[in-house]
Amino acid sequence: MEGDRTISSHITDTTFAPLTVCSELMRDLPGARTVATGYGRHLFARHWKCEVVTEIKAVAMGARALLPSCRTIIDVGGQDTKAITITAEGKLHKFAMNDKCAAGTGRFLEVMADALSFSREEFAKAALSAVRAEKLSSMCTVFAESEVISLVARGSARQEIALGIHQAISSRILSLVKGVQIEDDVLFAGGGALNACLRRLIETGLDRKLHLPDQPQIAAALGCALHGDLH
Repeated sequence: MEGDRTISSHITDTTFAPLTVCSELMRDLPGARTVATGYGRHLFARHWKCEVVTEIKAVAMGARALLPSCRTIIDVGGQDTKAITITAEGKLHKFAMNDKCAAGTGRFLEVMADALSFSREEFAKAALSAVRAEKLSSMCTVFAESEVISLVARGSARQEIALGIHQAISSRILSLVKGVQIEDDVLFAGGGALNACLRRLIETGLDRKLHLPDQPQIAAALGCALHGDLH
């Protein structure tokens, strides 16, 4: 960033060698002021000079920049799901977080899509096309994957299984979100925000419209850049 203007952004998989990926990302940014967040922030900080901020703070700052009227943030990432409320002045008010379990995260969706041989985009479209849902009895990723395979073997329609999976994960996210004081406007961040079925189910459950930024995946990165600019 330069001032309040985003010059460029880049999204890539961390893979099994995150430091190699980071080296490639940093190669063209000599001398840039850098701030790290997320699960790998301390690993990154051991190899590059940078500040580190929590993902909660980074997402809150980024969401506020994307939607100045934002008061509530739902962030569905690959590793965790967060519900955050901020004050009218943009200060962190309250948050709830689902971690240490893939259920309710983007990774859960990826595993379930793979189990049904759908791409990420096909997975959401298939769920939206279903007229009924095949309910899951387990939200544990390991057990749910086994259950999905069993449902397929019994002849259940893939789109109905897909809708059942989306209903299960949205129910878990809604329980988390309702644990904080929800106030408008609500911004949907993280890679999970790109899932149209998940977005629709959460909007229905909250009876509120979710604001979707152009690049919901970079909310935390944007917050980091803004943090670096302020310090």
